[in-house]
Amino acid sequence: MKKKLRVAILFGGQSAEHEISLISARNIAAAMDRKKYQIIAIAIDKQGRWFIDEGARLLCESTPSRVAFRDGSKAAAVLPGSTATPMIRLAPRRALGRVDVVFPVLHGPFGEDGTVQGLLKLANLPFVGAGVLGSAVGMDKDVMKRLLRDAKIPIPKFLVFERQMLRQINYTSVKRALGLPLFVKPANLGSSVGISKVTHEKEFGRALREAFRYDNKVLLEEGINGREIECSVLGNEKPIASLPGEIITRHNFYSYDAKYLDEKGAQLIVPARLPKRVVTRIQELALKAFKLLCCEGMARVDFFLRGQSEIIVNEINTIPGFTKISMYPKMWQASGISYAELIDRLIRLALERSQKEKNLRTSV
Repeated sequence: MKKKLRVAILFGGQSAEHEISLISARNIAAAMDRKKYQIIAIAIDKQGRWFIDEGARLLCESTPSRVAFRDGSKAAAVLPGSTATPMIRLAPRRALGRVDVVFPVLHGPFGEDGTVQGLLKLANLPFVGAGVLGSAVGMDKDVMKRLLRDAKIPIPKFLVFERQMLRQINYTSVKRALGLPLFVKPANLGSSVGISKVTHEKEFGRALREAFRYDNKVLLEEGINGREIECSVLGNEKPIASLPGEIITRHNFYSYDAKYLDEKGAQLIVPARLPKRVVTRIQELALKAFKLLCCEGMARVDFFLRGQSEIIVNEINTIPGFTKISMYPKMWQASGISYAELIDRLIRLALERSQKEKNLRTSV
């Protein structure tokens, strides 16, 4: 009988998107074929502590909403540079054994930004999704947008300020440069956490304070009056793009509440009702952005469609939401790839990349 692949689903984390990570991880675990895979759950709590749940029991429960272990025997650590026992349980000290591939489902900083990806590379562990560079670039909206802009990919107008520049941020100057409404965002975060829509001066200071709660760098961006379109990308050297989907929000904008708390907060239309030429152009831009930003494995590219044909790239997400109702898997389902097959493909892509990297020389 063919040996099962041991897949470690890595989830939780220290970011403001911790709870979304748990939902995504549970959905992935539920969809995985137990005849092919042995699942190990590796949970990271809000304090950044790692725990091993070899039976993946936590992923079979509907609660708790946050990772919380009190049993010290489950505490774990990764050993960089180790090929035989890259992961151990701390008390009692015991190696976890073979791990064939890690599936990170960590949204936001300390998981989607290249930090965990670097640790996994040091531990010689194959992992799903973008590498260190693609993850870091995709997380930092400032760097990402500058690269897109320099490649002549259409993006919204934006300004960037760091915390020490707070006193220099002038509402009148910003309004003149970006117009109204405008959005204030933490540069490194996702799921619309810390984002505010500003329509007049009274909202501006509060929006800046909210964004600076989550990051030391904030992005100010023009508001685009257009349809919100998304497109999924899958692959390494030869990625493919899904049919696009559309989000119609019932909130002021597609906020955290609209995405996750309000069941009627947004309507998801998959596939989006678009002319074929617009679909083709969105797919072309999604693939171009994916390659330009050094992504691998998977990503979701978000767009605005202004008027009938003006396509504007908003951002890329290298570990998109992966619940069964999330746009990334829904767009692939509409394109002919089921949720379970999508997981299979992502794991194969991770193993293929790892094998190619192993063939590289690391010394003269």
